[in-house]
Amino acid sequence: MANLLWETPQGTKSLLVTPFATEEDFEKTVFAAQDILEDIFFLKRQVRGGNKQGIPDIVGIDNDGNVCIVEMKNVKVDSSIIPQVLQYAFWAETNPDSIKSLWFECEKKPDDLPISCDDYEVRIIVIAPDILRSTLDIVDRITYPVDLIEVKRWMDGDNELLLVNKLEQEKKNKIRPVKGIGTYDEEFYRKEYNKNSAEEFLRYTKEVEKIVKEKGWNLEKKYNKHYSSFKAGFFNVFGIRWMGSKTIAFFVMISQDDAEKLQPPFTKYDSSWKEAQYYIDPTKTKTKDFIPIFEYAYQKMSGR
Repeated sequence: MANLLWETPQGTKSLLVTPFATEEDFEKTVFAAQDILEDIFFLKRQVRGGNKQGIPDIVGIDNDGNVCIVEMKNVKVDSSIIPQVLQYAFWAETNPDSIKSLWFECEKKPDDLPISCDDYEVRIIVIAPDILRSTLDIVDRITYPVDLIEVKRWMDGDNELLLVNKLEQEKKNKIRPVKGIGTYDEEFYRKEYNKNSAEEFLRYTKEVEKIVKEKGWNLEKKYNKHYSSFKAGFFNVFGIRWMGSKTIAFFVMISQDDAEKLQPPFTKYDSSWKEAQYYIDPTKTKTKDFIPIFEYAYQKMSGR
């Protein structure tokens, strides 16, 4: 059993890992810590104990409009989980009318969530306290994109400390065929969006990337279908989002209260994603003006 050593002004505390008592306790903790699944909006959480075989408990939509199957287990997980989640993914892929119904039944949908109920990809997320590394070998051979996420808990009184670890396969030299969710790069944006707007999107992304490098921030740039992001681990910190085929905006993962204290002022606040959005006017908007906001978000994410 792992110990967590916590250095405090009062001295060193040694905490033991605290297992989740029940699967309900596990789910409640994960959903309360929304940053773990920050890019997913939940359409439906099924009631457990039903007889609907082949239908997942949790269905969501991510920032790129992918249908997400979320499977949570409060036990050590191995490769035997894969046939079950594949069954759920197949259900999601072959039942667009069911996905459409879930979408329209949902009352509080994000205004700018991109989804086509007739043309979407399916993404699988498995969350458990422990996942055997051998599961990665099976995941690497299936066509659906799969995220394997471990969540462990330590407790100090009423305080909970969570360790979130996304399992990733080591890079291999062999060339594998393209599969699952597509590759997003500069040519993708030039093809899928207004050409002039695509160039501005890429220009602003490169300007932000230059700032990140100059500041020495430990962030990774990633292109996604509807946005570019700068990530700390697998958490978005800030980036540039498509708001339509021509309109782009900076997005920053900060609270609305924090955003209201910072300048420049935000255009809108999306509470579903917990992000402040700043619409970009290429003739006026200067990336350097947003450095204080980017820095604030980075420091909040890194705990500085």
